[in-house]
Parts: sequence; structure tokens; C-alpha cells
Amino acid sequence: MSDSAAEILILPPTTKRLKLDESENEDRLNDLPESVILHILSFLNTKIAVQTCVLSTRWKDLWKRIPAATLHSSNSRACKKFTKLVSKVLSLRDSSISLQTLDYRGVHGNFEADVKRIVNYALSHNVQRLVLFINGDIAQIPPSMFSCQTLTFLKLSIYHGDHETLFPKSLNLPALTNLQLGNFTFGVDDNDRAEPFSKFNRLNSLLICNCTVTNALTLCISSVTLVDLTIYNHKYNFYNIDLCTPNLCKLVFAGTPYQRLSGSNVSSLKHLDIDAAISPYKEEPPLILLSWLLELAEIKSLTVTPAALQVLYFIPNLLKFNLPSLHNLKLLKLRMEEIFYGFRMTLRDTKLLTAKSKREAARIRKAFKDGLELYHIPDGVVEFLLQNSPLAQVEFTVRRPYKEKRI
Repeated sequence: MSDSAAEILILPPTTKRLKLDESENEDRLNDLPESVILHILSFLNTKIAVQTCVLSTRWKDLWKRIPAATLHSSNSRACKKFTKLVSKVLSLRDSSISLQTLDYRGVHGNFEADVKRIVNYALSHNVQRLVLFINGDIAQIPPSMFSCQTLTFLKLSIYHGDHETLFPKSLNLPALTNLQLGNFTFGVDDNDRAEPFSKFNRLNSLLICNCTVTNALTLCISSVTLVDLTIYNHKYNFYNIDLCTPNLCKLVFAGTPYQRLSGSNVSSLKHLDIDAAISPYKEEPPLILLSWLLELAEIKSLTVTPAALQVLYFIPNLLKFNLPSLHNLKLLKLRMEEIFYGFRMTLRDTKLLTAKSKREAARIRKAFKDGLELYHIPDGVVEFLLQNSPLAQVEFTVRRPYKEKRI
């Protein structure tokens, strides 16, 4: 490794080496086979992996043979250093080794040249897993990526300010099994429908985050191989989703439910996971959420959060409604995630509007101030969901505090 590369990539040690007993002085890591060490290093940020070259003579060139590259830049002020890092990694890496995984995130600054160079390098080295987070235009990505024959996993998110990013129509990714997309707009055909996934003959898992459809029409998710579908929506996106997925087994949703679901063949769907919210309060999301339960009538397990149950509870006279679905429900899982702040304020303001006295209003304010509504499940909603499956098992699980889901 050249001195200039070391100067860029290696940080001086900041702590003194501790004295160890002889029994603790055994170098177990260095005794591992090289293949195991390379596998461990592949999980590290590439900059950190390069820094391991100072450990010993054996480690000097190990980083050059890692089959993965993780290159992240989140600081626009370090743009030149990041560009230099990318250049050095590509020039010094052992070019005879396949680059199986590339995780590139240039979310600040203009890294167009970096994107094209690193993606072309990955494509020429038989990349299988590709993660790209780009702040800019899709034109930064070389067109050859959309006809890669080795790609099995693609995670692609492009943020272009207020400009929409159209998802490419000409795609040829025959090996792709897992696709994750963020911030795309799907263009419609002559039938006013967008059908962007029908050409993926091996697609098994699909995630779409904050995506929309031209003119808010219909997104047709058509795939005979799709088993797992995840939708994250944190924007005001209204459109219809038509599920043409005869083998779909699991559907996960997080965000505000503005999309109506329909499907002529969704009987294979057995697992539904919903973490819904509304902020500010709108009439449509609660009714849309209820329509999902009516449409996906054959599910066997339903996972919901307190926030999702609160959204349902906004429906007037919900508990008097005779639910004609969920006859096959075997498991209702209540995932006790904290209701995030914006939605809690919506709940508080709505309850204050219906308060019948100043004392009741004061009690509501105190309950929210004391955090009593962080995980609150409205009375009667669980029983409402179980009215056709009274013997279904009910489970409670606890997860970390709410964190907005994005790819």
C-alpha cells in the first residue's frame, strides 16, 4: 500500500495498548483462516476495513481481497476526501477478486463521477448485491446496471428534491430475487396502469418506500413468484394497488394508509403486518385501513401496533360494525411500539375536541403529558378484530421506541 493511501485511509491509534496475561495474549483472530477473516471484514465500512492493514504483516493486503465494499458519505464538507477514498480503494483493490456486494451511499454533495465509476467497477466484477443511496439524478447511474445478469439483490433510493424520479421501463435483471425501491414514480401505460415488476421472473421479495404513480392512478404489482411485499408510505400519496400475486404470503405496511388495495387472487396471503398512523387527521386513512381487512379476508395472522388500532378507532361507530372477514384468523399479535409524537398530538387534539367538560379535557392533557398514551390500545378494538375468530391466540411483543422506517 502506498504512503499516500495510508495517509488518506489510516487513522493513528488513540489509546494505549493494555498489558495482557500470557493466557490472554493468544492471537485468536490472527489464527483464523483467511476466508473467515475476509467474511468478517466484509461487514465493516471499507474505510475501517482498510485501517486493519496496520495490525500486522499478514493484514497489510487482506482488505484488498474483501468481496464487499461499503462506501458511505454523509458529510458534504468531506466530499473531496470521500472521492479520494473511492479512487484509492478501486485502484488498490485486487481486481482478480469478485466484488459480490457494493453498498454505496453518497447522500450529500455531488458524487456523480464516483457513482458511475464504482457501479461500473462492481458490474465488471460480477456484483450480486447492490445498495445505492443517491442524492441527485438517476442519470448518475450507468444504464448497464439495469441489464446486469448477475444481480440478485438491488436496493435503490434516489432523492432528487421536488423532482420526481421515473422508474426505468427497460429492465433486464434475470437473476433478481430481492428489490427495494425508494422515492420513485412509476409511469403508467395506455391502460392508465403502472406495471413495473412483471418482467422480473424470479422476484421473491419487494419493498417500495415513498413511491407513487403518475397522475395517482393504479400500480399493478404483478408477479407469480412474489412471496413477500413491504410498503412504507410517509407521504401524501393516493393511488390504487392491484395485487396480481397468486403466491404472495406476507404483506407489511408502515406509514399512512392512502393506497387502496385490491386483488382478484390474494387468497394465498396469510400474514398481514400493519403499523399505521395519520398526521394530521384525515377521514380517508381509517376507512382505507378497514377496507384492507375486508379485502384480505383469508389471512391467518395479523400483527398490529397501538397506532394502527388508534387509526381504526377513528372510524365512527366502528365497534358496532359487523366485520364480514377474518374468519380464518389464528394469531393476533400486538406489537407494543411507542406511538410517535406527531400522531400522539393528533390523538390528543381529537380527544380534546370531543371532551364534554373542562375536567375531562384536563385529564386528557395530563394523560398525554405523563406518557400514558404512548402504548394505549383503544377499548374494544381487539375484540372487534376477533369477533369472527374468538379462539385466535393473542400475543404481545415489545420493540424499541418508534423510528420512522425508510430504506
